[in-house]
Amino acid sequence: MPIIHRCSRRLFAVVLLGVAISSARVLHAQEVTFQPTLATSPSAFSTPLPAFPEPSPMFPSPKFQIAAPPETLGIPVGPAFSAPAFPAAGPSQGYVTDSATGQRDVSWGLLPTNFLDDQRAMWLFPVQLAHGHHWLPTISIVGLTAGLIVADPHDAPYFRRTRTFIDFNSSFSKIATDAELAAAPTFLYLAGLATRNSYAQKTALFAGEAAADGMVFYGIAQVATHRRRPIEIPPDGNFSDTFWEGHKGLISNSFPSGHATEAFGIATVIARRYRKHRWVPWLAYGAAAVISFSRITIQSHFPSDVFLGAAIGYTVARYDVLRGQ
Repeated sequence: MPIIHRCSRRLFAVVLLGVAISSARVLHAQEVTFQPTLATSPSAFSTPLPAFPEPSPMFPSPKFQIAAPPETLGIPVGPAFSAPAFPAAGPSQGYVTDSATGQRDVSWGLLPTNFLDDQRAMWLFPVQLAHGHHWLPTISIVGLTAGLIVADPHDAPYFRRTRTFIDFNSSFSKIATDAELAAAPTFLYLAGLATRNSYAQKTALFAGEAAADGMVFYGIAQVATHRRRPIEIPPDGNFSDTFWEGHKGLISNSFPSGHATEAFGIATVIARRYRKHRWVPWLAYGAAAVISFSRITIQSHFPSDVFLGAAIGYTVARYDVLRGQ
């Protein structure tokens, strides 16, 4: 393949990556209030009228004089009327809050509404960038992902040829990993039902919501990039030109890792909701890291695929699903 064509495709991949990761980061919409001010005080436009001499009475006789106005005669005047003050309408939160905690609420009935609101916030994230917000974390994630893409041709062949992780990989097949991802939310929900603990049930629903949100981005990125999986490349093959060389299916390609997206989305919800127990974040993120690393050792994904999937899962769960918490 010509060098110019190869470079242009990589450049397009990086640009597409920047737009995609910008959309995954779900932080809240911030209103910009504009209050116009007058350049000149209104009092500057008021000019005092000249004083005119009081005219003399046309009929000097007392019987033709006009009586004084009522207020000078001591007639009582009613109290001044003032318009009632109405409270200013605040910005709409865009989600239902729990009356007990004041935080974002979730239930089986609220899941569709929450999901649509999450997607609106995700895909409108570039608007926040246009207003100058969140540039530092966005550039950091895009830069790290781009660096890992450059390094993929050098580190992927090692995992493609080594037999060190055979025993480790046997515990992380696709079916086994799917079961492991579903185990934590399912256990939480069933335990919440058994103990009538609504907090545990809502944590499980939030975890499922985060996984579903992340998979939407995962599916769109898969269609946009069509990256080949490392396992589809011979051990001595070319690991450089992988974008737009994969399958044409919806979720059968490499970039990004769907399991890493789901794992870190679920782990972030559990870690944040139970962060008062110090061991919970360590366990949740540790399990997510092990699952994500297994995607590299079994050669389903490149390291850059796994990193971006983990970043998307964390960002969507932390700043989109758990808004207000």
